[in-house]
Amino acid sequence: MDKGKSGVTTRQRRGAVSLLLAMVLLGVFPLDVVLPSFPALAEHFRSTPADIALSISLFAVGIAFAQLLIGPLSDVIGRKGLLLAGMSVSMLGALGCVMTTDYSLFLMFRVVQALGCGCFVLSQALVQDLFEGKERDRLRILMVTAGGIFISVSPLVGTFLQATLGWRGSFWVFIALSAVVLLKAWLFLENSRPTTRGTRTNFLTVYRRVLGDFDFVGYWLISAFAFACHFSFIVISPLIFMDRLQLSAYEFSLILLIYGAAYVTGGILASVLSRRISSGQQMVVGLSLILFAGVTMLYLSSSFALAPATVLIPMLICTAGTTIARPAATSRAMSLFPDNAGTSASAGSTIIFICGGLISALISLSPANLQSTLGYAFVLLSGVALALNNRISRRAKVLQTGAIAQPSGD
Repeated sequence: MDKGKSGVTTRQRRGAVSLLLAMVLLGVFPLDVVLPSFPALAEHFRSTPADIALSISLFAVGIAFAQLLIGPLSDVIGRKGLLLAGMSVSMLGALGCVMTTDYSLFLMFRVVQALGCGCFVLSQALVQDLFEGKERDRLRILMVTAGGIFISVSPLVGTFLQATLGWRGSFWVFIALSAVVLLKAWLFLENSRPTTRGTRTNFLTVYRRVLGDFDFVGYWLISAFAFACHFSFIVISPLIFMDRLQLSAYEFSLILLIYGAAYVTGGILASVLSRRISSGQQMVVGLSLILFAGVTMLYLSSSFALAPATVLIPMLICTAGTTIARPAATSRAMSLFPDNAGTSASAGSTIIFICGGLISALISLSPANLQSTLGYAFVLLSGVALALNNRISRRAKVLQTGAIAQPSGD
């Protein structure tokens, strides 16, 4: 079959897949790969690592603000132009970071880079535009799996770039990868609007429409809670492995490499399950694995002394569950408003961003045992997500029953 959804050729779909994976990879560099360069950045700008950490916070705020506008705007003018513009702006911001010697200007250029990187939110909208059915679900599984692997490898990559190219290395590589994405987007995306109706609706009206839908918000919360379990571990893992267990940066990088293997395993399981069971059942399986991981972590924390294995074993289970649950929930959410895929992606990404950030912050600031706190969080989040999924399923059955009964009553 040479053409799929909207006349997309096989060559275009292959190009789109490589483009989407490159966008996933690019999302790692501005945040994760630069972390090993904090001391060097602090020395260069005659500042402290805590001050450099401010650039991460500003970057996150910049992305959050940009994606709220980029998603709805892409429903009006199309994806390609915004993606090209965003990549260009992010490259200029990264180049400014490399060239400046003033810390205030560095922060300003980081915000510029973040505003450009807000276009990464279009990846979910592009999946919705270019693919359909099982192919769409499999691609979302691949993207989640690849994202986890990239995040797991990023500390090792950052350490290598810092040792060979200095702190500027991650920015130069980001610029090079952005150029590749720019070229791929130019070659493989068509300069057309994704929808033909309802595109002139006010941004706030569209946001009220999608965020007022219980099922839409529910599915994104399920995806967000699953993501928060993974993200919380990433945030507190340096505190556990480097601060409490006194592992070196290199040993810590190797630990995360093992953690990345769970994404591969989870991706394989998710691909197999997507062919055999419904997306609702996939969410139940994935969330149940996260719940089991939380119970396992609580047991290990109470029965054994803190060790890499007592943390890593339940995290491998949790990550496999996350990789199964998130793509299924995202596909369900994105299918509800296909004419507003950009707005839907922006709203969902914001929900994920808020949940992941707040939950990870609460866990990292907890005065109690971090391992136990993480275990309790897994149990609570997966339990709430399972309840949400059950509520949505029951609502769907009620609505379906009503729809069937309605004609007979006329």
